[in-house]
Amino acid sequence: MHRRSLLLAPALLPSLAHGQGFAERPITLVTGYSPGGSTDIAARLLADRLAAHLGTGTRIVVENRPGAAGAVASEWLRRQPADGFTLMVAETGSHAIAPNALIGWNRYDPVADFTHLGIIGIPPLILIVNNQFPARSGAEVVEALRRAPPDSITYATSGVGGVLHLAAEMLAVQLGTRFVHVPYRSGAQMLQAIHTGEAQFGIAALASANAMVKEGLVRGIAVTGPRRFPTYPELPTMAESGVPDFDFDTWFILIGPPAMPPAVAGALNRALVAALAEDPLRDRLMAAGHDAFRAPNGLPEAARFIQAEVAKYREVVARTGVRLSP
Repeated sequence: MHRRSLLLAPALLPSLAHGQGFAERPITLVTGYSPGGSTDIAARLLADRLAAHLGTGTRIVVENRPGAAGAVASEWLRRQPADGFTLMVAETGSHAIAPNALIGWNRYDPVADFTHLGIIGIPPLILIVNNQFPARSGAEVVEALRRAPPDSITYATSGVGGVLHLAAEMLAVQLGTRFVHVPYRSGAQMLQAIHTGEAQFGIAALASANAMVKEGLVRGIAVTGPRRFPTYPELPTMAESGVPDFDFDTWFILIGPPAMPPAVAGALNRALVAALAEDPLRDRLMAAGHDAFRAPNGLPEAARFIQAEVAKYREVVARTGVRLSP
């Protein structure tokens, strides 16, 4: 695979210098989840503007390859040619949690087996509750969860072993209690369960919960990042609500197969940074519950980010005791 990538690279490099290197055929942008979820939303919002910055005639086609919390798509990606025509929007579950939480994990190394092309965004999660939950403010909800007898409160997630699951379990650890986990097959089912009262609360991706929170079908309580989110300035952080150092998010990063030639990786990184600097794209991402990363976002920063997140979730898995069967 690596030899083929190197053979393809020289033919591509001259055209990259003129911004035309990706027009010969569509770029496939893979996500590891079904259509309509937060990862899919991020990929589809990004695709057109990323293509525009890769040269005239460039087309990007979003392809969903769901399965095993993104691992199916990730395994497939690392076997593709590293010519820049196959990319992926990777996220927390597939590239930080699964490698740490799955027993006997040997599918791929999230650091060594991919080319990390740039961070797309690091939106927070949101703590939501059923509308009948008696407490109202962030501090009141946190205190109610803390005081409830162990195993008397149920929470919903979109599946076992994802960031939503680990975030809720870490909340239980930090509050010194236990909750009952009710996993569903999708974010939509999870949100519906909280709406109907099958589960009392959940920690959701902001992009997935955005519509139901705005329609009043569930109540947004607090965000899980280090600062308040611009589209929900009224919602406190978890730290402001009484849970210090509670920092979880659903980051998204653009990656490619391993050993991508530097000129190809550099062209993709520059296009990503340029796209994320556009106010219209930033506004669309923000309105959908995402954000657009603007800190230094070169290839080295992306690689260091993944390394740090893998280490972070190694500690989270150890503290929560969440271990998953392959």
